[in-house]
Amino acid sequence: MTAATHHPPTFKLDRFAITLSGLCLVHCIATTVFVAMLASAGSVLGSPIIHEVGLSVAMTIGALALGKGILDHGFMMPSAVGGLGLGVMAGALTLPHDGSGGGEALYTMVGVLILALGHRLNGIAAE
Repeated sequence: MTAATHHPPTFKLDRFAITLSGLCLVHCIATTVFVAMLASAGSVLGSPIIHEVGLSVAMTIGALALGKGILDHGFMMPSAVGGLGLGVMAGALTLPHDGSGGGEALYTMVGVLILALGHRLNGIAAE
């Protein structure tokens, strides 16, 4: 296998984590739109349990991918950036979840983007 086609072990996990972050972002945007349009759809998609489970999954995958990255390439910056994103997402859960655009969705989206950046940096460091 040549160096150009070889992907480090963390590559697939980071790609999965970035995809999950993207899906989270789409979920947040869709929920905001649906809440504005259809109260019944918004109540299902905007359920706090979805956010709590989603954050748990993100934290687990983030810890695995970013932690494995430290072990593989030795750089801590990607994990620090990803950890900041997870912290912003966790902080968003403490805000009112009423669908009125009170900041919870905005902070969640910002956290997701920061987390995705951490995973991307992890992939770059592993190259």
